[in-house]
Parts: sequence; C-alpha cells; structure tokens
Amino acid sequence: MLASLYVENRQFLAPWQPRRPDGYFTEGGQREAVGAALAQQSSGSAVPLAILDPEGALVGTITLASIIRGAFQSCSVGYWLAERAQGRGLATAALREAAHVAFTDLRLHRIQAETLTHNVRSQRVLERLGFHRYGVAPSYMHIAGEWQENVLYQLLTPTPDRVVTHG
Repeated sequence: MLASLYVENRQFLAPWQPRRPDGYFTEGGQREAVGAALAQQSSGSAVPLAILDPEGALVGTITLASIIRGAFQSCSVGYWLAERAQGRGLATAALREAAHVAFTDLRLHRIQAETLTHNVRSQRVLERLGFHRYGVAPSYMHIAGEWQENVLYQLLTPTPDRVVTHG
C-alpha cells in the first residue's frame, strides 16, 4: 500500500521531499524503508506512524524522529499526505495524535518541525496546533535536489512537570 501511495503521489511530493532513486517507489524499496524505520523505533530513536483517512485507507505517514533523551528530551516531526487527502484536516489530526504520543507516552519536552519557506499549508498545520516559529535556517535541508531554506517551529509540552530528564 505504501509503495502504491508513493507512486501515485511521486510528482506531487517531489517539490517537498529529497530526491529518491526509482527503487524507493517499489514494494521492495518500501519494505527496506519500513524496516529501517522499525529498527529506529526498536532503538528508541523514532516512532513511525501511518496516517489513515476516516475510511481506514492509508493516505500518508508521520514520524517522530531524532528522539534525544537526557537534558534535551526532544524530537523532530515530519509528515506527508497524499494529494487526494489534502484539505480534509487529516494532517492536523495526525499531528495532534503524534504530539500526544510525544508528550504523553514518550514524555518529551519539545517537538521540532521544519518546513520549506514556501510550504504555507504545512506552516498553517503547525500553527493551528500551537507550534511557534522560532527561526529560519538557510541551506538547511536537501529537498528536490537543492539545499533549501527552512522555517523552524517548536511545540513545548503542556505538562513540563511530567518530563523525566534522567532517561
């Protein structure tokens, strides 16, 4: 299902994601990518999640990645949504659920997110959920074949007293 969704959305996602080899868009390529994501989950450094529409169809993914413990207690979030699922509140709902996992289950203090400066839709999703813009990073991420400037956002836990810094 994931390979089919990527094939269906390859051109739509191209401006927003790193360039990927053709093999990435195959069932084997997605098995490899999912295996890598599950290995990161096993090590405690990521939580990969699927985004489903109300009918239960796969329409994207969202990942809590780069989980850092100790004094930082932070992660980064990244997500994408199929073109046919845009504008239905699914990214907002998925990000809300991912934030709940980060703050309640993982007991993190902070979630960081980055968007390309011209990705206004994603910025609106972040701001709708209370993420605060805290900067702009030039030449931050290699997207669509070039180093691009990103807007940086963060969301802090609503319950800082529950964050454990010794784990």
